[in-house]
Amino acid sequence: MNTTAAKILVVDDEPSITEFISYNLKKEGYEVQVAGDGAQAVALINANNYDLVILDVMLPNMDGYEVVRRIRANSTVPVLFLSARDTELDKVVGLEIGGDDYLTKPFGVRELLARSKALLRRSAQQERAAASQDYDEVIEASGIHLDEGMHIASFDGKPIDLTPREFELLAALMRHAGKVLSRDQLLHDAWGWEYLVETKTVDTHVKRLRDKLEGANVDPGLIETVRGYGYRFKVL
Repeated sequence: MNTTAAKILVVDDEPSITEFISYNLKKEGYEVQVAGDGAQAVALINANNYDLVILDVMLPNMDGYEVVRRIRANSTVPVLFLSARDTELDKVVGLEIGGDDYLTKPFGVRELLARSKALLRRSAQQERAAASQDYDEVIEASGIHLDEGMHIASFDGKPIDLTPREFELLAALMRHAGKVLSRDQLLHDAWGWEYLVETKTVDTHVKRLRDKLEGANVDPGLIETVRGYGYRFKVL
């Protein structure tokens, strides 16, 4: 994918913001379309192939979170959330439901462009990897079976119910089983995030992943905390 020809949808109910973002994206050579509410955004995403969606959280009638919930069944387009809410919980919720990055208002144009380019680059890399199949489709360690192609996790033949973020985190840890991974490494290896929120976001996801493993009768202690550095998947 040629990023200079990438097609981007900008969704915000404030014309001044959509005009500001559109102007700067077009200066970089991107093709830009605009939507002013969530329902219009869903319709456009379902009808077009976008390379990136820049999506405000607070929208009339249907908020950005609901937009992502509705499109994720049929679309893997990268989504960059925009929001005036800057708490860690808000960011985690946005990422957990299927967002790919989260930018807090007010923001600078350089940061917006940097994050947009990073998401476009990551998406292109994933497309190339899928086309060449240069990743392991099946990972097994300590009794857990991950099928990356099918996006299915299981233990002793029984499924483990994981969100996409939890699955990707577990896959990164298992791929490097026995080795300590820093939070920065996990952000990059699991989700390809080069610019993002605080690294303690990883801690939140690890806690949720451990809870899911325990609920599936898997020892949550398989994911070890290495104090002052990061996490390690224990090899039995």
